Amino acid sequence: MFDVKITDATLPDGRTGIDIGVKSGQIVAVEHKLGGDAGEIIDAGGLLVSPPFVDCHFHMDATLSVGQPRFNESGRLLDGIRIWGELKPLLTHEAVIDRALRYCDLAVTQGLLAIRTHVDICDERLLGVEALLEVKKRVAPYIDLQLVAFPQDGYYRYPGAVDLLKRALDLGVDVVGGIPHFERTMADGTASVRALCEIAAERGLMIDLHCDETDDPLSRHIETLAFESLRLGLGGRSTGSHLTSMHSMDNYYVSKLLPLIAEAGVAAIANPLINIGIQGRHDTYPKRRGMTRVPELLAHGVTVAFGHDCVMDPWYSLGQGDMLEVASMGLHVAQMTSRTAMRQCFAAVTTEPAKILNLKGYGLDVGCKADMVLLQAVDTIEAIRLKATRLAVIKGGKVIARTPNRTSALHLAGRPARVDPASYAPKLD
Repeated sequence: MFDVKITDATLPDGRTGIDIGVKSGQIVAVEHKLGGDAGEIIDAGGLLVSPPFVDCHFHMDATLSVGQPRFNESGRLLDGIRIWGELKPLLTHEAVIDRALRYCDLAVTQGLLAIRTHVDICDERLLGVEALLEVKKRVAPYIDLQLVAFPQDGYYRYPGAVDLLKRALDLGVDVVGGIPHFERTMADGTASVRALCEIAAERGLMIDLHCDETDDPLSRHIETLAFESLRLGLGGRSTGSHLTSMHSMDNYYVSKLLPLIAEAGVAAIANPLINIGIQGRHDTYPKRRGMTRVPELLAHGVTVAFGHDCVMDPWYSLGQGDMLEVASMGLHVAQMTSRTAMRQCFAAVTTEPAKILNLKGYGLDVGCKADMVLLQAVDTIEAIRLKATRLAVIKGGKVIARTPNRTSALHLAGRPARVDPASYAPKLD
């Protein structure tokens, strides 16, 4: 007797006609024509069942604050930082918690059940840290929320940030963060990477640095992060986010850099929506789009994921928590249009960020948590193309969100009465 049985599912690896048995919040069977009764049966009808979406790079303390206290009309990174600096003194615990909870509601409807959020610690009150620690407790039943202690104004550049970061970690923040390219000098940036890696090693924590989020090809802090990760044994716990300077680097230098990143076990996170909107703002034409070298990193065996980064905040006034939109943008910007590459883009918002967050029990294998999403698509490529409707979002074997099947009525003589976007995909390998 199962608590729940999902029948006739297509899985991301291409298997079809699969039944998934769930008991006590855990997947206990994955097979064809699974026998046994169930308290609830969910007929997938041949559609795609995926593990939940994972956003490995976000800023929840700023989300839904767009226009406060003013809009970022230039769209530039530094102007966004200035506006955020103007907003910080005006923040209240209640406002940050309310916006974050509202965003989490939206995330659940999109099948987004794990988020790593950076939280600004450059505030003597540590208000954002305290607020998001409270949010983490409140959403724990349905979202795995991981916090990064992020010195937005620079670990050395902002007075007191060294102590504030330590205090944030002592309060229970999960991951060490940094922003070396925002320090006053390259030397200070290098020193900050070394210091932050040593903190992560001493405390046994993961580290995730905003690294080289610039068009300057000489911003090479990822090299230092890889070296320090090797020196301190941080492989598998170390991540470089953004890495946009790699877009502009000399190819010979990159040919040395990529094997170093792979050897060090450093993961990479690109943020397609934000990277292509913020980078290249000083260019005329040709205009760079700034996203890091995703296919090349993948070819070297580096774990690569896509993050949303921002939703309706001083840096990005759009977004809806849809990781398929993120995957689609990454696919287009990186020109990852082969069948294999498109599937890698789906993995970049599911299995790969789950590795970076070190999520336990993630996946669709026996023994994994019964967390999954039923998508109105026939495979992962189709899911990206359609930004597929999340027909059901399941957490611990319980449906926590539903969205109606997206079909359109058609009023044309001699043509079908209903159009289902998922029915248009030709049968492909």
